[in-house]
Amino acid sequence: MYSVTVRDHMMVAHSFRGEVFGPARALHGATFVVDATFRRRDLDPDGVVVDIAEAAQILSAVLGGLNHRNLDDEPDFAGVNTTSEYLAGVVAQRVADRMGARERGLAGLSVTLHESHVAWASFDLDL
Repeated sequence: MYSVTVRDHMMVAHSFRGEVFGPARALHGATFVVDATFRRRDLDPDGVVVDIAEAAQILSAVLGGLNHRNLDDEPDFAGVNTTSEYLAGVVAQRVADRMGARERGLAGLSVTLHESHVAWASFDLDL
């Protein structure tokens, strides 16, 4: 399996519901370094997994829709705890949809949100 990864970042504000989240139940900010890894079983006719510049632009556009937002105020996230895990899934699906990943023959897309140098969460989308 071949893969290509592009990286960007986003800054959001959000809060969580539930005792398990302790002090994170209060509104707080988070800065995520975001990796999107595109997978393909065989290289395309040009010998690539994806065009890196296009993949980076699509990731940037998807994150731009979330960046500098209070996710608690976003209708798409009403009633949802916007955990790192959950957001990784949202970003993966939005990138795949915007790119037309299935139609392009990609086998998968993984998105990882790095909360810090010691903690991160990922979502693997099989295509």
